[in-house]
Amino acid sequence: MDEIDTFLLEDLHDIGDITSDALFTDEQATAIIIAKQQCIVAGLKEAQEVFLRCGATCSPEVRDGEMIEQYTVVVRVSGSARSILKAERLALNFLGRMSGIASVTRELVDVCKTINPKVNVAATRKTTPGFRKYEKKAVQLGGGEPHRYGLYDAIMIKDNHIRIIGSISKALEQIEKNRPDTLIEIEVENEDDALLAITYDIDVIMFDNFTPDQIQRTSEKIRRIRPDVIIEASGGITPENISAYAPFADRISLGYITHSIVNKDFSLEME
Repeated sequence: MDEIDTFLLEDLHDIGDITSDALFTDEQATAIIIAKQQCIVAGLKEAQEVFLRCGATCSPEVRDGEMIEQYTVVVRVSGSARSILKAERLALNFLGRMSGIASVTRELVDVCKTINPKVNVAATRKTTPGFRKYEKKAVQLGGGEPHRYGLYDAIMIKDNHIRIIGSISKALEQIEKNRPDTLIEIEVENEDDALLAITYDIDVIMFDNFTPDQIQRTSEKIRRIRPDVIIEASGGITPENISAYAPFADRISLGYITHSIVNKDFSLEME
């Protein structure tokens, strides 16, 4: 059982769609899914899989990652009325959530790359439990970077690690001893910590809750010493202020693109 099976089970349990089952037998139907807003469409593959698992045939009319206009038909569906209605809400939830994330990500990527073509916009782990891989995929479809998927796939030393172990130096020495071949990212909260961190063999330095002026000043010092280190801005970054960080960062990570977006509106209409 994978995530889609789990999501269907949430809707159907082991009983099914009791409304449609009471109304219909084997009536055949066709339907279309329409985008009610302009957006970057995302979630088509997942929506198609939902319909297939419920016994319907699904044909996408556009591609994931494509900019579409309001009232675009994105999917055509055929099959029994019961199979289409069983899949309807989950398919629309995939499309709405993922397209909302992809669209906001594309807007922010376009803003930042106009200022600095080399900067990347990245997601964080501030995601919906159980839905992270789809939200991260939507970020990629919008032109962003997924960043790490979990605690298992990258070293990231944060403030609470440092508080427990006692210092940045102790933390980095332990990491170099225990995981010498792993990419290392460290979060810093002031310029002194940043300049100390780059005396070690780190790959990414994350400026947490720095102002744009503070990042500019500190990053200039860092690049004179370690031009190869990746500079990441994070913490308190929103669509309203992201452009101020773009000139100085290699990566800007923000939870907004996965935890504060508004879903795009799609509807399924029986023909």
